[in-house]
Amino acid sequence: MFRNQYDGDVVTWSPQGRIHQIEYAMEAVKQGSACVGVKGTTHAVIVALKRAPSELSSHQEKVFELDSHVCMGISGLSSDARSLCRTLRSQCLESRWAFDEPLPLCRLASFVGNKLQRCTQLWSRRPFGVGLLVAGYDQAGPHIYQVEPSANYFDCKSMAIGARSQSAKTYLERNVEEIANSERDALIKHALLALRECLPSEVTLTSANTTVAVVGKDEPLNINNDDTVTQYLNMIAQDDEPAEMDAAGDQ
Repeated sequence: MFRNQYDGDVVTWSPQGRIHQIEYAMEAVKQGSACVGVKGTTHAVIVALKRAPSELSSHQEKVFELDSHVCMGISGLSSDARSLCRTLRSQCLESRWAFDEPLPLCRLASFVGNKLQRCTQLWSRRPFGVGLLVAGYDQAGPHIYQVEPSANYFDCKSMAIGARSQSAKTYLERNVEEIANSERDALIKHALLALRECLPSEVTLTSANTTVAVVGKDEPLNINNDDTVTQYLNMIAQDDEPAEMDAAGDQ
């Protein structure tokens, strides 16, 4: 990525048919901390890796509640995410007030896509430098939507965004059928195993740097941080112990 004469604003096309400002925003998402979303028969789960700017500061939140039936995980600029979060919360509130029912996930994804699109057509604006995974449950069942800074959005079976997310995508693709038929606890386990694939070798999943959000049929949104995450991390730790014992026995 480098500066050239075609990246001064978001309305200038390069001779190759590219808009560099949007590509730079997509690059900001790739450099953000990883976030994984999965859905099964009755639930949708988002797990995110939190970062701390320094040892003296707390970890930045990566999963935001939008309503009792929907949340969003982010990768990229947290300040842009907070702005979008306020707007989406207002939309969910308006649906509750006007129709006395939760906002369907497809309408929420369409709204945020249209909002991001407006920023790609005005020279005085810049694209939002954040990618979203929107997870929720409505009358049509559980959903995972991926929303990109380019304003494209997709209804996904499972998805991972952020730094080193390709390793998580490989895990999700390898287990796509099993994940699609999984119940609540199995979904959380798959999501954490996929997130673990994104970690550098010197980093492990802990209660301090991991967020687990769960929403589903007859279960309102529940975002777990800090000590409440430990029970889910123990689930994958228990699976690792037999594998380590088998490896020791083979030696």
